[in-house]
Amino acid sequence: MSADVPEVRVVCVTFHPGAELEDFATTLAGASSAPVELVFVENGADPEVALRVAGRHGGTVVETGTNLGYGAAANRGAEGARGEWLVVVNPDVEWTQGSLDELIRAADRHPRAGSLGPAILNVDGSVYPSARALPSVRTGAGHALLARVWPGNPWTKAYRRTQESAGAVEHEAGWLSGACLLLRREAFEAVGGFDEAYFMFFEDVDLGDRLARAGWTNVYVPTARVIHDQGSSWRDKPAAMIRAHHVSAELYLRRRYSTWYLFPLRWALATGLRVRSWLQTRAAR
Repeated sequence: MSADVPEVRVVCVTFHPGAELEDFATTLAGASSAPVELVFVENGADPEVALRVAGRHGGTVVETGTNLGYGAAANRGAEGARGEWLVVVNPDVEWTQGSLDELIRAADRHPRAGSLGPAILNVDGSVYPSARALPSVRTGAGHALLARVWPGNPWTKAYRRTQESAGAVEHEAGWLSGACLLLRREAFEAVGGFDEAYFMFFEDVDLGDRLARAGWTNVYVPTARVIHDQGSSWRDKPAAMIRAHHVSAELYLRRRYSTWYLFPLRWALATGLRVRSWLQTRAAR
């Protein structure tokens, strides 16, 4: 590979971003000791902020012309990458010093890791459960029904793999949050990238599942840390986000339990998710 091609391409999907994008790019500069290739993929109609920040920090902007959804936009940003690593990350993430370097060091320790995720801190300093088990009927239903009224229930713990159950140590997980992911480009391309059928949400769950089926692992690296303002993407349109989350959950479970004789299960899951979506959407108004 040519020496002037960075080993890491950072793909950040934006949609009419605000001041947080400058914070993202500024902190990225301290996350890696080596140069990175920065690509913003603007899903909105006005690329002004993305273009301004990219110009200030040596990045480029891909203008999609329409809202492709998160996974599809990330795929566009990854096209043509030549380095060994891809990072897919939200624009409301702030990097801590050396955090990207730490992820790459962990990848060297895990040569079959297709994806690696840092510890994701909420703005209050608490750790978001970003490394989780793949959802099953039992854990998924228990988590969906009880997470809000009984946060410590065993199904939510099993699904989220919280620090109490998994420990704050480096370990393999079923899937890792797409808010910040280091991806081995070879693995990402081998499984076809993100499944673009998911407009938003569950594209990261699906990717972790497909990587594992292809013989790769998903590794949680708590020594690498980023800060994510989890609520920023939900504040303006919570009802739309709730609906999108449930639509994607239904798609994932329908595909996972696709055998013909599981039709009653698929029907029950779909009905439960649609009722839950309706209730949460009403509550968010």
